[in-house]
Amino acid sequence: MSKLVVLAMIVGVAGCSTTKPVSKPVVKRSPASKVRNTDVVTASPSLGISNELLDQCMVRIADASGVPRFDYDESDLLKEDRMVLDAIGKCVMTDGPLAGRSIQLVGRADARGTQEYNIALGNQRASSVSDYLSRMGVSRDQLAPTTRGDLDSLGRDEVTWRNDRRVDITLMEDLRISTR
Repeated sequence: MSKLVVLAMIVGVAGCSTTKPVSKPVVKRSPASKVRNTDVVTASPSLGISNELLDQCMVRIADASGVPRFDYDESDLLKEDRMVLDAIGKCVMTDGPLAGRSIQLVGRADARGTQEYNIALGNQRASSVSDYLSRMGVSRDQLAPTTRGDLDSLGRDEVTWRNDRRVDITLMEDLRISTR
């Protein structure tokens, strides 16, 4: 099965009044490149977001392709991940542009460790994202966490293994049934 990579969106940081406001970075794309909704953009150290989500939620992110993903054997979200998830959560909640739409969260791992262990680790990573979105008010019915573990991993060394340690976030097809 082909690798679906989807990356997250950025929103301001919630914090105390003494913190500096965080500006939204801008997506950097080359003018010659064609962007399809299935293309993936790195949104934060541990998250990838589909272009469809980025466009529909009008979120702009900086090029973060060189940043590390989840640390080895970790599933904790970073500050940058939470900023992206805040934007996605607001977008799919009641008053957002994608209100009520469901999103798929695919946890991934690098190829080190057994397949069973990596499936479990990918599941922990997807659950970490799902739990965060749920705590901010996104309905659990809108969240579809799953794992691919290391099944689609491409890394062969520490630099490339980092790219395998992530959660991909994609907008799910609308499954409403129409009546005639």
